[in-house]
Amino acid sequence: MECPHEPGFHAEVRERYAVAGAEIARLLRAAPEDQWNAPTPCRDWDVRTLVNHLAAQHLWVCQAVAGYTPAQIGHRFEGDVLGRNPRGVWAMAVESAVRALNVAGAIDLLVHVPYGMRDVGGYARELTAETVVHGWDLARALGESGRMPPGAARYALAEFRSYRDLAGTGRFDPPLPTPPGADAQDLLLTLTGRDPLWSTERL
Repeated sequence: MECPHEPGFHAEVRERYAVAGAEIARLLRAAPEDQWNAPTPCRDWDVRTLVNHLAAQHLWVCQAVAGYTPAQIGHRFEGDVLGRNPRGVWAMAVESAVRALNVAGAIDLLVHVPYGMRDVGGYARELTAETVVHGWDLARALGESGRMPPGAARYALAEFRSYRDLAGTGRFDPPLPTPPGADAQDLLLTLTGRDPLWSTERL
């Protein structure tokens, strides 16, 4: 099978995917036990709901690489996937997905994803971008500054700017006005319907 990706794509998507997942793990390690019900910038989602959403998405990666279809996966990742060990489930989900992405030839595979067919590399890039944004959500919900890992905002912004109607995917609110002099992170946040100044103190 001929590789459909540009030179350097494989290494970059693997690295960015792993870094985004590690940032969520770092935030969860620091999260106090009484913060799982804290509000987040994601409307109607608390911390646990946000992490559960992300974990379910990343658990899908291994199944997709293994060739399973949505019909075969069924309802496996619906509802609560975190159980009594949310930090452990998150670590397992990301570590398993990273291993799957490192299988020879995996990134070039065309596989079933929740909304249709997609090459694994493109799906991994998409999930990386979403994880970067939700990492900011989680950081702000936990009272951190929310500065994204180096280069993460530009990477995610490039992905989401390629969507003709990002809000139409149902994954993000409509874009907000961009403040003057916005950097890549603020451009990404406003594109995905987020107020860069959001904090629990302003609720």
